[in-house]
Amino acid sequence: MAAPSLLPPPSFEKPVQPQSSALSCLRRSSSFSGLSRWERGGMSSLAMFIESTVTILNGHTEGPCKLPQLIASVLLPANSSPPLNHVNPPVSAKPPTMNGVIEALHIYDEHNTPILSHTYTSRPLSPSYLLPFYLSHPCPRPNLIYLPQTNPPTLVFSLTHANLLFLITTSSEVEPLLVLEFLHRIVDSFEEFLGAPLLAHKIENNYDVVAQLLTEMCDAGTVNTTEPNALRDMVEVEGWVDKLLGGLNLSAGKNFGSGIGGGIGSSTGPSLISQNTPALPWRRANVRHTSNELYADVIETLSVTLAPSGRPLAAFANGTIAFTSKVSGVPDIVVTLSGPSGKHNLKGIIDLPVFHPCVRLAKWREQPGVLSFIPPDGRFTLAGYEVDLLPFDVDGKPPTGNLKLPVGLEMKTGLGLTGSDFEVRVQLNKVFGSSGSVQGGGMNARSGLAGRGSGGGGPGGGFGIPTAGTPASPSLHDLVITVPLPADVRNVPEIRPSKGDATYNPGERTLEWTISNKELAQGIPAFVLRCTVVGQQVVEEGEEGADPTGFGFGGGGYNYDEPYQDVAVTSSTKDKGADKAGEAERDGKRQAQNKILMPSSALVSFAVKGWLPSGIKVESIIIDPRKSRGMVEHMKPYKGVKYLTVSKGGVEIRC
Repeated sequence: MAAPSLLPPPSFEKPVQPQSSALSCLRRSSSFSGLSRWERGGMSSLAMFIESTVTILNGHTEGPCKLPQLIASVLLPANSSPPLNHVNPPVSAKPPTMNGVIEALHIYDEHNTPILSHTYTSRPLSPSYLLPFYLSHPCPRPNLIYLPQTNPPTLVFSLTHANLLFLITTSSEVEPLLVLEFLHRIVDSFEEFLGAPLLAHKIENNYDVVAQLLTEMCDAGTVNTTEPNALRDMVEVEGWVDKLLGGLNLSAGKNFGSGIGGGIGSSTGPSLISQNTPALPWRRANVRHTSNELYADVIETLSVTLAPSGRPLAAFANGTIAFTSKVSGVPDIVVTLSGPSGKHNLKGIIDLPVFHPCVRLAKWREQPGVLSFIPPDGRFTLAGYEVDLLPFDVDGKPPTGNLKLPVGLEMKTGLGLTGSDFEVRVQLNKVFGSSGSVQGGGMNARSGLAGRGSGGGGPGGGFGIPTAGTPASPSLHDLVITVPLPADVRNVPEIRPSKGDATYNPGERTLEWTISNKELAQGIPAFVLRCTVVGQQVVEEGEEGADPTGFGFGGGGYNYDEPYQDVAVTSSTKDKGADKAGEAERDGKRQAQNKILMPSSALVSFAVKGWLPSGIKVESIIIDPRKSRGMVEHMKPYKGVKYLTVSKGGVEIRC
């Protein structure tokens, strides 16, 4: 049986030739409200006459007749709208192109005092005139602000870094992400050449270097060179800064100490730059190092939300692979990644990968987990990714909630007779030790790649003892628990931690509990914090001993006529049963009032060395000798890998 057809049934009527656009205009023109009855009738008759004429002419001509268009162009008014059933629809207007340029860059210190103003083109707003418009916007201020009240109207892009305010202005349409990324590149370049942290006096004392950087990075308002390696060959600095930035260039015939990161024989002038411009924009030319090293640092930031029962609701890990290359010549490197169960399922684990421009994307698409690249000289961000720690099954089933965290948190609220106490209990995972439990651990501890170069030897330490901070012995440190409190809380008079230091910040209304690394190394499995909160209590009539201040001074005032010592105790004459009933009633009311003073969540911050929640690890770092150029034969660089997990308030448990 044939499948039913989805086409409409055939029509046996005589096909109607589509009307021209002019006839449609003439028919619409007969309904103009501005014409009289006689004029509308005349227009309708004229339209019928033209339609009949076109029908006759079409039978004697090869193509459509042009008579209706000619007549309509004469008869139709100039301000008439086009017909609704136009055969040839109007061409849509092209979207406006964002070909604007950056006009100026302004930098302010922590006191909002201008310390640098660099003009690229046009006559932009002065920094003193621009700042009040920027500060008039309430906090938090967006990164892009439109100022229509200025002449001309101006777009302001902002970035705050190390208490410094960076503002870029433009009066034309420009791609916002381009300008914001350019601001981040400026900060990175300043830290590369001036050193981190970036301070105001460093910019003021090195204005010659800053001016060269800003000129090379943006030419007449158009973003140009932003790669640090390329800027090293273009910007001239003093010799001692050159030594700090590292690297030795041993090519002959050049001066000493006048270049960035080049050491001996760096480029000294613009005339030599064109001759030594590298083919790769991210790697400078003629790289030479006395010690050849390759380091990979994999850092993951946790973002976890837990239910009051401890069941994970959402869990993500945002990873960054920072790579450090100090190898002479032009090395071609291959880094291989793997997941918890090997290399085959890495594509299903990593989401939203981003790469440095040096990474060959075709190789990654062909073999997920293999990074092939020619690195820049020095430290750079090789790749970034995101991992869902609670993925759904293939059948679409919800996640099972099997999440491994180094710290477990439990919250109890409404404790005590009046419900004004809450308790925070922290439980440590036995798998994770402390950085102080094993000597030799720390940020410098790296897991070597066994059998590869001089850095081989396995992930552990020497003589069979695992080194703290490596995958064989991950270490937990910098444990901080932050408890946000409601706005109705006036004070926290009692703070009782079992270990560590706990302080209350009334300005930010947060309770911060810090457990030192030394206390973590003692092997205590759990820590407890119990607190009492005081809010805006309502003192009822007849209630004695109330303390609305929360500091234990009582609620009554001092009476000068009152004797120093009471000779009679009036409370003994009251009915004890009535007092107990009234006290129970008051306790119930206090519990209802204190319920709104309880915290609704708690945040955990920590760092773990030698462990990643996603289970991703670096299998190998290999230099391909066939594709590499300018390298010493049989060179075996030192290789190392470091893993670090950071939670800056990223683990949240709800009450």
